[in-house]
Amino acid sequence: MNDTHMLHRGRSAKIIATLGPASRSPDMIAALYEAGADVFRLNFSHGSHDDHAQSVATIRALEKTVGQPITILMDLQGPKLRVGTFKDGSAVLQQGAAFRLDLDKAPGDAVRANLPHPEIFAALKPGASLLVDDGHLRLLVKKCGKDFAETEVIIGGVISDRKGVNVPDVTLPIPAMTPKDKADLEFGLSQGVDWVALSFVQRPEDVAEVRAAVAGRAGVLSKLEKPAALDQLDAIVALSDSVMVARGDLGVEMPLEQVPVLQKRIVRSCRKQGKPVVVATQMLDSMIKSPVPTRAEASDVATAIYDGVDAVMLSAETAAGMFPERSVATMHRIICQVESDPFYLDLMTAGHLAPEHSSPAAITVAARQIAHTLNAAAIVTFTSSGSTTLRAAQERPDVPILCITPSINAGRRLGLVWGVRALVGDFIHSVDDIGDVAVRAAQRCGIGKDGQALVITAGMPFGKVGSTNMVRVVWIGGETKAG
Repeated sequence: MNDTHMLHRGRSAKIIATLGPASRSPDMIAALYEAGADVFRLNFSHGSHDDHAQSVATIRALEKTVGQPITILMDLQGPKLRVGTFKDGSAVLQQGAAFRLDLDKAPGDAVRANLPHPEIFAALKPGASLLVDDGHLRLLVKKCGKDFAETEVIIGGVISDRKGVNVPDVTLPIPAMTPKDKADLEFGLSQGVDWVALSFVQRPEDVAEVRAAVAGRAGVLSKLEKPAALDQLDAIVALSDSVMVARGDLGVEMPLEQVPVLQKRIVRSCRKQGKPVVVATQMLDSMIKSPVPTRAEASDVATAIYDGVDAVMLSAETAAGMFPERSVATMHRIICQVESDPFYLDLMTAGHLAPEHSSPAAITVAARQIAHTLNAAAIVTFTSSGSTTLRAAQERPDVPILCITPSINAGRRLGLVWGVRALVGDFIHSVDDIGDVAVRAAQRCGIGKDGQALVITAGMPFGKVGSTNMVRVVWIGGETKAG
């Protein structure tokens, strides 16, 4: 084991911090980590490959310093649908007026504009809505063809060069990965990122495409931001390694009042299938410019934690805001406060679903119950792939989960998962070693005290994926009591 003492953060839900101009320096990345960031997100919608390579190098250097795996998430941009340019840079659309969109590249005005996306016209039908500039303008399609759409302005306003377009009512015949995304993906994988976030997921086939390209080199996280994805939610979750409730575009394409309900529906589907789930977008948005969040934002973060999510994410708050370190520290305090509430533990217990009918599931359920009954210090999982640890996290035990793995890739990937701290090393040479290794690991992590129990789960033989078949209890400062 690394001699560096690994501190347990004292909370189960994880924090994702996005890196950007305000937070790329080595000193700031280290400060964000110390403030509570568990995962660093690289947003490939911004920044160059050189910028991201430098961030990866900085994080990996920090990882060696702290002696603990640190998780890196790359976020692919996905397709960006935009209008063309305007004669004067912008135009004013009046409510009730007619407005035409077409493939003509001529600069637009108050009556027409270029929409350089024939795939949109191919999918449109009369009655469909087009949202421009994050929904600030709404157009209703009255008539359309393969190269045009005649619309009525439902919500007017200023439209300007290259503003984004959302098409909520139809599934677009557009792959989730653009040529830019494919180049970014190969670059990110060559840098050793741990998770790949896929934007613009509409159907299970989109997830299958990126899974094939990733080929097991990283976990695949599906961002749910399109209404079409919700029609096949369970299938998309099943194909994904993790899921993000991406409330930005989801809040544009769906009525705002539906977003909280959809968030809970997505979280429930992920919890049921044992897939890590992230809630993102505008969680502490006011902290981009303010040293304190609004009370509503604090409540928003707390609600996600009460729902049992694996992680909550900061975007512009840390990427471009004035108070990146303070934003992470604030989120950390909110999570700790919620998780110390007895009602939170009641919710985690009440939220348990019936386990699948398998030996690994039964072992994991038993481990949680034993840990609770004995007031154990931790559940210790021995895993090569991470599957044993994921099962333990799915149960949402009321004790920390300490993962011991020989795989640095598994250790890093588990940094996104609720309740897990990972130690990486080839510590086990026979089954007789696991008790001593578990005790030393807990002591090194500052977990437990003499006389407390550790509940161990593992798969025998070691190294066989998905073979969780053993539970054992050992005592810190004592000896094995059950096997």
